[in-house]
Amino acid sequence: MKAPVKVIARSLALCSLLAIAGNAFGADKVCKVDITGSDAMQFDKKEIAVAGDCTSIEVTLHHSGKLPAQAMGHNFVLAKTADMAGIASDGIGAGFANDHIKPGDARVIAHTKIVGGGQSASVTIPASKLKAGEAYTFFCSFPGHSAIMKGAFKFG
Repeated sequence: MKAPVKVIARSLALCSLLAIAGNAFGADKVCKVDITGSDAMQFDKKEIAVAGDCTSIEVTLHHSGKLPAQAMGHNFVLAKTADMAGIASDGIGAGFANDHIKPGDARVIAHTKIVGGGQSASVTIPASKLKAGEAYTFFCSFPGHSAIMKGAFKFG
């Protein structure tokens, strides 16, 4: 009967070591956020706070309205607060085909495609692109929407 006890003890020790190693080597922690935009040109959140131990953030944008994307489309764009106005302005010229984001705009941390009523889109943001304490804003870059459809994004 002693042999099975030793096997169990060794198995428990191995499981403990694996758990410690998983934590030490930074097992991925994906944090999920849902946000909804409407035909009334509103997001359902004014602030999104994400814990600093997330390794990535998956944001899913839902459009709860009925209007098509060309008439009342929304996207989710994340940027440093200081860059928001420039990104939104440049997005107007970029056009609908580019989701109203200037191609290659390095100021954009992440964005979804533009969606219309009843549609959803997701984007995954590596936490390595974010810094705790930095001022970030999320917004919709569809022309004219960013004045109202925006909020604070807090990381850390």
